[in-house]
Amino acid sequence: MAAGTSNYWEDLRKQARQLENELDLKLVSFSKLCTSYSHGSARDGRRDRYSSDTTPLLNGSSQDRMFETMAIEIEQLLARLTGVNDKMAEYTNSAGVPSLNAALMHTLQRHRDILQDYTHEFHKTKANFVAIRERENLMGSVRKDIESYKSGSGVNNRRTELFLKEHDHLRNSDRLIEETISIAMATKENMTSQRGMLKSIHSKMNTLAIWRTS
Repeated sequence: MAAGTSNYWEDLRKQARQLENELDLKLVSFSKLCTSYSHGSARDGRRDRYSSDTTPLLNGSSQDRMFETMAIEIEQLLARLTGVNDKMAEYTNSAGVPSLNAALMHTLQRHRDILQDYTHEFHKTKANFVAIRERENLMGSVRKDIESYKSGSGVNNRRTELFLKEHDHLRNSDRLIEETISIAMATKENMTSQRGMLKSIHSKMNTLAIWRTS
């Protein structure tokens, strides 16, 4: 194998290893981001039992932006690594390179396996993150609906309470009026009775006076 072609192969291997190291670090950070999003959701869920219903379930806007940025970076690294692997495959099939070189084929297969593992890990982590985010968005939407319902119920309950108080006030007013009328009627009857008694006494006194003078 010529020195020039050997250096070309080594350069490709060096590029592949460098990209693989970068991908490994990126995927670890990507996985931690997904885990922190999930744990943050669980903490807020537990906290919400003891806090106000108005407390947001999860403020993940910054994590969403970070997720999109990291996903693009990882996809670019995977694409670059795929390109390097393709060049390595072309090299092994090029003229002047023994097609049965077991060492080259073994090295190429190892890099392909690493690429496949990293691609699988990326898509799995990405799918988990998206699933968690969609679940949180759904729960947030349900929470808002509940909040709106509670707010509406609170207003309705307040109105109902005011109506009941006004109704009780009117009933008390009616009762006071009825009691006042009853007292007035009783007073009138009592005065009428007293007037009748006074007339009877006056009549008897007149009769007695006439009887004495006769």
